[in-house]
Amino acid sequence: MGNASEVVVEGLYLSTISKESDYILASIYTIFGVLSLIGNSILMFVAYRKKSSLKPAEFFVVSLSFSDLGMTLTLFPFAIPSAFYHRWLFPKPLCMVYAFCGVFFGLCSLTNLTVLSWVCWLKICCPNYGSKFSPCHARMLVLGSWCYALIFAVGPASGWGEFGPEPYGTACCINWHLPRTNLVAMSYIISLFLFCYIVPCSVIFLSYLFILLAVRGARQAVQQHVSPQNKITNAQTLIVKLSVAVCIGFLTAWSPYAMVSMWAAFGSTEEVPPIAFAVAAIFAKSSTLYNPLVYLIFKPNFRKLLCRDATLCCHVMCHCVCPAVPDPTQKDSCEVSRRHPGLKEDGNSTRLSNGLHETHVACRHCPEGTKGHCLDVTPLKTARIITGTTNSEMAVSQLSNDQSDFL
Repeated sequence: MGNASEVVVEGLYLSTISKESDYILASIYTIFGVLSLIGNSILMFVAYRKKSSLKPAEFFVVSLSFSDLGMTLTLFPFAIPSAFYHRWLFPKPLCMVYAFCGVFFGLCSLTNLTVLSWVCWLKICCPNYGSKFSPCHARMLVLGSWCYALIFAVGPASGWGEFGPEPYGTACCINWHLPRTNLVAMSYIISLFLFCYIVPCSVIFLSYLFILLAVRGARQAVQQHVSPQNKITNAQTLIVKLSVAVCIGFLTAWSPYAMVSMWAAFGSTEEVPPIAFAVAAIFAKSSTLYNPLVYLIFKPNFRKLLCRDATLCCHVMCHCVCPAVPDPTQKDSCEVSRRHPGLKEDGNSTRLSNGLHETHVACRHCPEGTKGHCLDVTPLKTARIITGTTNSEMAVSQLSNDQSDFL
């Protein structure tokens, strides 16, 4: 395959790193595989539960989770036993399939992250156009992202570049050493590095940079119109956290592998130690674990739905283990709670953007022997949203949903 450091015995690629390093590599892969499977499965379950209310931008989160789950299921089952046995255990055709799946699903994740950052920029920095972004547009962009990744994934299978074993011997990917002797392979590596790393990295960085600048400008506009106690900073803080997390995750996961692969493609073979590729591959595969954590932590609607389902599951399990006799005196109040899920018990309060408390007085228990509704609903409170030189007013209860529409 053009790699002088690989050893082939009876059709198997032998590892070029120490057994201790392979054991550590296999252990890390096992942990990553289990956590990635759990995280992405939870994210897919939450998306399925709210499929009828998915926002256009959330289509990319689902697509990202699907590609990460595909990478987990197609790579880790082969990489883990091979690392434990200190050699590639499977036939050469499976090595080619492994390499194709790694490139395809990896590029799908990168492309989805890139398009998602652009959509967030469009919705925040260009609201006149972002408000017209529909689920149909999201589906088209998701399909385009997968087709874009497929173009570069099928390149080596069609003669544009070549698949082969990794320099450390227990996994397969693109043959990074071939470009020094093959101009066609060199053109593929250059195109891959330019259009699948430099361009996505630039789009993600610039998109979130403009988002942060827009948030900063909006914050200054709020400070000029209202007192510091009236600033609405929850959505702004959420944007900053999501932006920083996505950028750090992208650069941490893919930059080491991009740098090492370019070093091998255009440098000297002897200068690149196999362990460098092994460590870079660990960082690249960690993206399957990192992405679901980011969106489950920083997306409030996903997190609330997950907590609700988890609470419901716990209640069902507790009821099955320790069934309780229903209390007839609580029937009416429970019916009121089910019919009005937005109402809370007495004593619950939240702090408004102006620093005051909003008390939810509802679902008070009716007098004994009385049936029907017994509600005490507080007046509707509103908040003023300032965007540039314009302002609008909306209900406080609707504020979080509207502010998170672009996330």
